[in-house]
Amino acid sequence: MAPTKEYALLCLENPLLDIQAQGDAALLEKYGLKPNDAILAEEKHLGIYEDLLNNYSAKLIAGGGAQNTARGAQYLLPPNSVVYLGGVGDDKYAAILHDAVKTAGLRVEYRVDPKQPTGRCGVVITDHNRSMCTDLGAANHYDLDHLKSPEVWKLVENASFYFVGGYHLTVCPPAIMALAEEAAKNNKAFVFSLSAPFIPQFFKDPLDATSPYWDYVIGNETEALSYAESHGLETKDIKEIAKHLAGLPKTNEKRPRVAIITQGTDPTIVAEAGKEVLEYEVHAIDKELINDTTGAGDAFAAGFTAGLVAGESLAQCVNQGQWLAKLSIQELGPS
Repeated sequence: MAPTKEYALLCLENPLLDIQAQGDAALLEKYGLKPNDAILAEEKHLGIYEDLLNNYSAKLIAGGGAQNTARGAQYLLPPNSVVYLGGVGDDKYAAILHDAVKTAGLRVEYRVDPKQPTGRCGVVITDHNRSMCTDLGAANHYDLDHLKSPEVWKLVENASFYFVGGYHLTVCPPAIMALAEEAAKNNKAFVFSLSAPFIPQFFKDPLDATSPYWDYVIGNETEALSYAESHGLETKDIKEIAKHLAGLPKTNEKRPRVAIITQGTDPTIVAEAGKEVLEYEVHAIDKELINDTTGAGDAFAAGFTAGLVAGESLAQCVNQGQWLAKLSIQELGPS
């Protein structure tokens, strides 16, 4: 592994406290949730958080896609390699997040909102499925002023790799664009996660504004299919969708774009602009060892991005991603 400078990787998205519990079909029906989905909470969903805390054996875990990825990348990289940005409240849930990231060795620079609660994600696990329902709270109030504050912007200028989760498109697109433009201007790597099917569906315009800056774009098959549908691609072939993503117009032409699509237990698809699409078999795992798939995609992104930071080959980055995802699904939550 190549030497890594301090805080070479900077991550941005929405820090959340995951409230996670084993549930059943009745609980899903009560709140109108699908067994395997990720949505933003509406009024009808807001009771689920206290319901999980009071009536189920809920586990509290530091969550939010890119925060999971940041923790995972820091796990693989030397100390003080990763810093994470996002918004939290001034409450006990923020204190829990601070303790969790400190244990992981992750540096965080949170924007603290005195009026808004820390964001929460209710995670209902049924069999090997997980349904995630997010109330962003203070995470929804992250702003460009925090990113551009002297202390934080100094970290931005120092970093050589940026990882942004697509969920942040619902919060502060200008912050994403500021990082994207900084990356392109200085030939730094900009890694973007599609995050969830609803991002291409309902946040198409801000998503498309970021796409010229993607050096690496990561998603799963349902996110890829959602992208294809929302962009009028007349195909459901994952390889063709990956090839399309890789071939989109690009601002920084010094770096060829790479699109990575995971497919659960099916091969990971990797398309690099102008090259043949590749498949990488996943690391086999006995179904009996699978505990929870929450955060498997975040763990893949962590392993992959840590590989980039360490100067590994593309194949080794995929291998690291698959290895960490395999480790993650044997634990409860994005551990």
